Amino acid sequence: MTAPTAPTAPRPEILAAFEAAKGFMPVDEGLALYAAAGEAAALGLPLVEIGSYCGRSTLLLAEAARAAGVMAVTVDHHRGSEEQQPGWEYHDPEVVDPVVGRMDTLPAFRRTLHAAGLEDRVIALVGRSPQIAALWQAPAGLVFIDGGHTDEHATADYEGWAPHVAEGGLLVIHDVFPDPADGGQAPYRIYRRALESGAFTEVSVHRSLRVLRRTGPKI
Repeated sequence: MTAPTAPTAPRPEILAAFEAAKGFMPVDEGLALYAAAGEAAALGLPLVEIGSYCGRSTLLLAEAARAAGVMAVTVDHHRGSEEQQPGWEYHDPEVVDPVVGRMDTLPAFRRTLHAAGLEDRVIALVGRSPQIAALWQAPAGLVFIDGGHTDEHATADYEGWAPHVAEGGLLVIHDVFPDPADGGQAPYRIYRRALESGAFTEVSVHRSLRVLRRTGPKI
């Protein structure tokens, strides 16, 4: 008996929820992420997301996980990345906790998943990526890196999580801009590092989304 074929697109209601959720990923890149997640989920291993914000891209990982009977795991401290702090371009005052005066995207994240009926497919780990990576022991079918975009944070996400990608699994990196005029270079640098490691081979390019397969020795 052959394994069921992964859906080529999320259910219409999940795609609508994705478009309505707070976040920055465009639809075409989201569909490419979903396709990668659907393929990786066939390995029967968890799909790991580094950087969730309010759950926009999480919906697509959770939907792919649901279809394959696996779990999506998210890693985020939910205090916002550098460019989301007050005074910066991507700051949203609606996700500031009025009691503590700091960003807190966790309530919005949970509402996003609840409204889409996907809470039971997501394990949300709330904390700093390097600290969680140091404790993580399981192989992952997919690791999606979309956290902080400074060299410090992008490098820590790559070093902490890329080694956990299973053989044949996928490493997906968002906001990869080869031209500095288009965006920050930290994600591009870890993308180049992944290719140069010999552990990963590029599978596809969808604007700023890069999909790499682990084909070489574990890094």
